[in-house]
Amino acid sequence: MWRGQLLVGKHEGDMLHLLEIVFRMADGEWPHLDFMTPIGFMAFAPIALFVKLGAGVGHAILYAQALVGLCLVPLAWRAGLSRLTGYWPYLFGAVVIVLATALVHGEAQRSVSISMHYNRWAWAAAFLAILIATLPPVPERRNQLLDGVVVGLALAFMALCKVTYFAAFVLPVAVGLLAHKQNRSFVAALTTGLIVAALVTAFAGVDFWLAYLRDLLRVSASEVRSNPGEPFAAVVAAPAYIGGSLVLLAGVILLRQGGKSVEGMMLLLLTPGFFYVTFQNFGNDPQWLLLLGILLFAARPGHEVKNSFGWDMRNAVGLAAAAAFAMIVPSAINLTYSPLRHLGQNPEHHTPLLPRATLHGDLKTASIRAHRAEKRVPMDGPGSGMEEWAVRAEREEPLMLNGVPLEQCEIMLGLPAWFDSIARSLEEGGHRGERIFFADLFSSIWLFGEFEPLENGAPWYYGGLPGFDTADYVLVPLCPVLPPVRKLVLERIEERGVTLEEVERTPLYILLRKG
Repeated sequence: MWRGQLLVGKHEGDMLHLLEIVFRMADGEWPHLDFMTPIGFMAFAPIALFVKLGAGVGHAILYAQALVGLCLVPLAWRAGLSRLTGYWPYLFGAVVIVLATALVHGEAQRSVSISMHYNRWAWAAAFLAILIATLPPVPERRNQLLDGVVVGLALAFMALCKVTYFAAFVLPVAVGLLAHKQNRSFVAALTTGLIVAALVTAFAGVDFWLAYLRDLLRVSASEVRSNPGEPFAAVVAAPAYIGGSLVLLAGVILLRQGGKSVEGMMLLLLTPGFFYVTFQNFGNDPQWLLLLGILLFAARPGHEVKNSFGWDMRNAVGLAAAAAFAMIVPSAINLTYSPLRHLGQNPEHHTPLLPRATLHGDLKTASIRAHRAEKRVPMDGPGSGMEEWAVRAEREEPLMLNGVPLEQCEIMLGLPAWFDSIARSLEEGGHRGERIFFADLFSSIWLFGEFEPLENGAPWYYGGLPGFDTADYVLVPLCPVLPPVRKLVLERIEERGVTLEEVERTPLYILLRKG
């Protein structure tokens, strides 16, 4: 927070998605009930809290990260000291806090980004539950009640932050507790989870859970973004990932050979979840390798244990743990020093993400990305001299709107400038105070001007026509953020039998009235 503002270097679209949800929640709206999103409300509630209290959104994000980190300290303290010895509890605690407070989602790219912060928060919670469930308690530090409370809170947070993590790890965690004969911990975890669910229901109502489930089902069947990165098979076996996959399987085998049958079984049960969560996360960063290294080092058998080949199993498991750490080092270092990198950013090279912001001008993005508008267009269109290559490439025909072809292009840079220009044009055209449905990935125009957000809209388009019924106009960008979404939206409108009457055309968009 020393910087006094949040300076990000990429992922402006994700930031608009975050801001729309945060501002809606700060105004009293509930995710799923009032707008569509597959992300749980706890991913945004800490930020919305500080916005509600009057902080600029840049400060609110940093305060929220610090708040989540502080809340995790006692949980990480209990989990680490109850299962680890020596310096390992402190390394584990450091990893958890780094995940909570980093200013990048992972990978090895050095730009600061708050994008997908909820993935980091959910990993931190998952590490707590998995550590307690996988390893037996240190004898002199047994306390099944406390362990169960930590596990219950961690699982509840995952369910209310990003349910993918909960679905991936709840069964292995339950099996681990029972396999280690931590029956009271299992009951305490279940009770804690039910108490959290009851509290949420008391504030949001029973319909909240039905709406949450509905959003998750919609996204799972989405034609746009059912997963944000590599195919599942690639996440397991592509060159960038197969090393980690082999180390994980080697760890299972070596632990079993070393007499650590429960720990080996737990890693085997966790394997599908590790792969699935990685598959569901943008960037496909296998953060679980950090936890795998800690688990393997902690579960090493004694030097006297040998396998059928005569290997010293303590050394063998330790080598597997070292390999796991080595493979995740670039991402881990990037996470760890991202706040320091943020401190060194030059504010003169950044500009407010929302150009007309006053209070929320403390959230800034790289000026070159905000101001330089660039698009990608095909080079083999009509009149290009390369028409025959378009045929060979089986390029789709231009999308038609009311019998007129739309330009084939997509925005690559300059989202803030693009949205601000459209907002000013609409205001000059007399459309202040109206609801505009975008035939594109975002309908964030209300963040840039005097417009109303769509009722039951979607900050990020996953499918269907969320918010369409409450819109006054439909805006079709001539150069969209994601052309397949523009095509899909227009197809869905046509399927409904709704006609669109053009009322305004500019170099940036076509504005249409619903017939």
